[in-house]
Amino acid sequence: MKNEISTAGNLIKIIEDSRNNALKKVNEELIRMYWNVGEYLSKEAENAVFGDAYIDSVAKEIQEAFPGIKGFNRRGLYRMKKFYETYYNDEFVTTLLTQISWSNHLAIMSKAKTAEERHFYMTLCIKESYSARELDRQINSGYYERYMLSKEKLLPEQIKGLKENPFLDSYVIEFLDLPKNFKEADLRKGLIQNMKEFILEVGKDFTFIDEEYRVQVGGEDFRIDLLFFHRGLQCLVAFELKIGKFKPEYISKMDFYLEALDRQKKKENENPSVGMILCASKDDEVVEYAMSRTLSPMMVAEYKLQLPDKAVLQKKLQELINMPLIEE
Repeated sequence: MKNEISTAGNLIKIIEDSRNNALKKVNEELIRMYWNVGEYLSKEAENAVFGDAYIDSVAKEIQEAFPGIKGFNRRGLYRMKKFYETYYNDEFVTTLLTQISWSNHLAIMSKAKTAEERHFYMTLCIKESYSARELDRQINSGYYERYMLSKEKLLPEQIKGLKENPFLDSYVIEFLDLPKNFKEADLRKGLIQNMKEFILEVGKDFTFIDEEYRVQVGGEDFRIDLLFFHRGLQCLVAFELKIGKFKPEYISKMDFYLEALDRQKKKENENPSVGMILCASKDDEVVEYAMSRTLSPMMVAEYKLQLPDKAVLQKKLQELINMPLIEE
């Protein structure tokens, strides 16, 4: 029995190593592709006609050639151009670029202020095998500044919890065009999927756009749980689903999402975007205080267990439809 366990353990390690190596190879190809695209666009920038119109045209042609491909909109293409221009003349990083994920590159480019700081975090990522979440934690803690000011060797902050695969990056998943249920869905993923189908059932004017809809602000990506368009309201409607009780900070986050949608996605003939926050429970007074100063049209509703009560959500959706919109 002991020998069987030992043999199985060895086989599990072989499988894990092979999967990790495969993800690493895919990541290398992804980074090389972004580098090559960035190099091409950087050289095209020397042309007098280069600009937003040119980038929009390129993005449209890429979408036509690869329907549904993500990351190649205007912001994505400018990021690739910036990636190349940041590092093309930097010999220190030549052999390091493909050893970290694209999400980590985006975080380093947007938050590191100098070449030395970029080198520092890139090396740290490789040494500690940081995922995007783990790197973000170190950057936000000011580890580089604290390390430089420390007279002794300052070790990075320990991150509790299970170690994440540094190459299981959302960009790798999109690059491979993997199905959304490629791994076992957790509770929140399952709720979001059920909620999407539920909203389409009870709200006939809703047209589904996407789940985990990505908006890009500055050098960072943010994801909205569910995004719809409502024909009656003539506007985008963002849904955020929270596992626990309502918290006041959910309002400011939704405000941020609605602002991003209005600036980047809303068409001229459409009304300002609307948001709905769905929580397992809420204190009405806390909700009232939290929403007292917001100008964005949004509502907070409760759900129970896997799905909300249909009658309650229908009522909330009707209230949302009848809510007067803020004029721009």
